[in-house]
Amino acid sequence: MAASAPPPPPPPGPGLLPNLGKSDPSTDIYTPTEASSQIENPGTIEDLHKKCKDIFPINFEGGKLVVNKGLSNHFHISHTINMSSVIQSGYRFGATYVGTKQISPTEAYPILLGDIDPSGNLNANILHQFGSRLKGKLAAQVQRNKFTAVQMTADYRGDAYTCSLTLGNPDVLNGSGVLVLHYLQSLTPSLALGGELAYQRGSGLPGGQIALLSAAGRYTTGDSTFSGSISPSACHLCFHQRASQQLQVGVELEINARMQESTATIAYQVDLPKADLVFKGSVDTTWTVGAVLEKRLQPLPFSFALSGMINHSKQQFRLGCGLIIG
Repeated sequence: MAASAPPPPPPPGPGLLPNLGKSDPSTDIYTPTEASSQIENPGTIEDLHKKCKDIFPINFEGGKLVVNKGLSNHFHISHTINMSSVIQSGYRFGATYVGTKQISPTEAYPILLGDIDPSGNLNANILHQFGSRLKGKLAAQVQRNKFTAVQMTADYRGDAYTCSLTLGNPDVLNGSGVLVLHYLQSLTPSLALGGELAYQRGSGLPGGQIALLSAAGRYTTGDSTFSGSISPSACHLCFHQRASQQLQVGVELEINARMQESTATIAYQVDLPKADLVFKGSVDTTWTVGAVLEKRLQPLPFSFALSGMINHSKQQFRLGCGLIIG
């Protein structure tokens, strides 16, 4: 989006890799998706470009070792060791608690997750479902014994719309903070339209405050999804296509009129369930090429990841490898 609240602290997921478990053998035969004739909830604007962004490789540099341990059905812990010249190296301890309020076979609340390093730097996230339509999120980050970021979000999901309210870094004493309102409405089974209103107040802004309005939309037809958001100063367009059961392709275009910059990126993802392997690659107009190979080492509870990224114009190269145990 062109204007949004400051990003929340990254959730300390249990590991480095996505789910690489074997798929149902019946899904190995690709069948095009049939369009539904029923208008459904469109999800949130935050996830507007999710299908496209999910196939982009998340590159990392150096070495990473993650050990996951489940203490019960509701409580899991993780130990992470990073060795990198780009981000801070060291050890982090993570914990995740999933409550007993079952919303669906794959969802239960509340969810509490966080991680901390030996210096006391903390990332914490709380998610809870209030009733069948209202979901709340709280994210906080502590650095050097001070709260550096706080974000609170409430999502209300109607039958054919979603309304979200986000408050970021509120400071009542100094009269500063960020307020973002999202609305996304399904007009047809294929088309969803909405908008974002962002308001920021603070002493460092011209006039002490600023507001920005942007429009957003998503169109889905079969296995193709077009999504976009536009504001007076920026434009963000995405296209996602599932070409087969094994191959997905995505194209992203970002235009910043204020900075007079634009970047286009092509990405793809190859899934080989029988080989427990996922490969993601991308190339953009800044001459940056990135790829991540993810492999589950059956029958052991190990997963291996290999990451590479090169920027030809800046003559930069980064290589990373990771191992997940558990």
